[in-house]
Amino acid sequence: MDSVKGPGSRNAKRPDGRAERSRLTREKIVTAARELFVAQGYGATSLQEVADRAGVAVQTVYFVFRNKRALFKDVVDTTIAGDAEPVATMNRDWFRDACAARTARDQVAAHVRGVREILGRVAPIMPVIAAASATDPEIAAEWTSDPDPRYVVQRAAAEELVRKPGMLPGIDADRAADLLYGLLSPELYLILVRDRGWTPDAWEEWARTTLTAQLCGGAG
Repeated sequence: MDSVKGPGSRNAKRPDGRAERSRLTREKIVTAARELFVAQGYGATSLQEVADRAGVAVQTVYFVFRNKRALFKDVVDTTIAGDAEPVATMNRDWFRDACAARTARDQVAAHVRGVREILGRVAPIMPVIAAASATDPEIAAEWTSDPDPRYVVQRAAAEELVRKPGMLPGIDADRAADLLYGLLSPELYLILVRDRGWTPDAWEEWARTTLTAQLCGGAG
């Protein structure tokens, strides 16, 4: 039976090939755009430059993303996620695994490790987001939502954290969320890693020990 290949069998494979080519094209465009946005800024980058770097026609960029704003959002979203899969942060394996940790100390360590991976990807593009937001109201609106999506993630982590053994007495979810939101912020990461020259390993150790002391007591 496996050797029988009719016309329907050949046609069934074609959508997969097209889907893969579309995925690779989209990936090339996003990668090229990310490199150009970081190197020369959002405003100074044209879609023609993106197309040239990606090795595609500019019409292809327009077909896939419609405009530069939509392309920029995709660049930021995939940079945060680390891939193009439409999976929210709180549904990612690393986040769920951290929340499933047995003790508060273990969750803090796993959570900081996961956030470090995100910040390592996001840090180079943060100044680009700030500059683009300052000149484009529609982009600014993407980053001024209330509540802040980053706070929503940290709040969810905090609600799991305060149920774990090892938490300091009197620390509620509000306090824990504020500490996670503040100490694990991309702004603070940039100050220490980019401006002050800390290594990502040094930042992770500092964030872990600081949050452990604040939430669990001791240095962890």
